[in-house]
Amino acid sequence: MVAMMAMVALPAIALAQSTRSPTPGANPLFRAKFTADPAPLVVDDRLYLYVGHDEAQRDEMFNMREWLVYSTKDMKQWTEHGQIMNVADFKWAKKDAWASQAIRKNGKFWFYAAVEHDDTHPGKAIAVAVSDTPTGPFVDAKGSALITNEMTPRGTHSWEDIDPTVFTDDDGTTWIAWGNRECYIAKLKPNMIEIDGPIREITPPHFEEGPWLHKRGALYYLTYASLDRARHRDERISYATAPSIQGPWTYRGELTGSGKYSFTIHPGIVQFKGNWYLFLHNASLAIGDLNGAIGRRAVTVEYLRYNPDGTMKPVVQTDAGVSVPPSR
Repeated sequence: MVAMMAMVALPAIALAQSTRSPTPGANPLFRAKFTADPAPLVVDDRLYLYVGHDEAQRDEMFNMREWLVYSTKDMKQWTEHGQIMNVADFKWAKKDAWASQAIRKNGKFWFYAAVEHDDTHPGKAIAVAVSDTPTGPFVDAKGSALITNEMTPRGTHSWEDIDPTVFTDDDGTTWIAWGNRECYIAKLKPNMIEIDGPIREITPPHFEEGPWLHKRGALYYLTYASLDRARHRDERISYATAPSIQGPWTYRGELTGSGKYSFTIHPGIVQFKGNWYLFLHNASLAIGDLNGAIGRRAVTVEYLRYNPDGTMKPVVQTDAGVSVPPSR
């Protein structure tokens, strides 16, 4: 989720997709609502997908007030579970239900999300909520922000503290990474609502926002929305790998190009029932007389494959998505 460019104009969307019934597993996944910033979580035999709800009208850039969750057992048929939280549920926040991620630990589900703090701590902040179930209801777990703009003085703008990703390592330690322009990482205390130790900057090349942490085998992956301003106008997905969650991180290049008609893009990666998946968003959906735009995006998914050395194979974004078997 980005907050920087009110002046960015998107191309006319003459080919935007309608809400007609799609092939199960085809992109975009959800066609009744505009959704963005997908964050998958596997619980037993079901995959849950947490998303922001884009409600921008006409010339609005962003209007996001709530988070939704969908679930599936087969990546084809999805169940909508509705709203899990509204930004107003964080009494200290004033707007912007931006990118989020949920994680399971200690028998509970912890939900981390970017919001706009009230005037006591101006700028974007990261909130944490908790629930007994993956579909909520979630409640504010701390009563105040986990991360505020004052905690990252290295940055030069008020929206740098966005897009949290959370990851529990093999030793049981949970880490949180986040950022816009600068990428930060910190350890969480076992209570999941406090930072444990210093905040470190780990900004990889062309980092813009939307980090996602995961591990496969012995390699750690930091995947993110990238923007090489000398070459591109729209965000793409790039990634880095490391032998440890604390680095050093090695830049591996672009994983995929920009989302159709979209300035922003946001990765979410998960393994589910034998396959790896990359969730993204684009702006190809039309609902009624509203075409996709910066504030009206649509979640998509593609198969993700790896090379023998652990690097990820480039991903081509498609309309078919996972409605067809993965290529080998």
